[in-house]
Amino acid sequence: MTQSFTIKREGVTLDLLLYQVHGVEGPAMLEVALGLNPGLADMGPFIPLGTTVIVPDKPARDVFRVRPTVSLFG
Repeated sequence: MTQSFTIKREGVTLDLLLYQVHGVEGPAMLEVALGLNPGLADMGPFIPLGTTVIVPDKPARDVFRVRPTVSLFG
């Protein structure tokens, strides 16, 4: 379920908004967020006041993903 936010202060960028909503994983969803908000990239780096922005949900974590193991002893 996506969320929508109305920008109420100056100086907000899309990657800042994604970071505030989803933490450090937020800016990785920049491309998806731009796809949900056509024309947002044409507004410049700072989102104008009063603009409603749709923020995507954080993707589900893959618990079965293989993670590389680091060994300190060779």
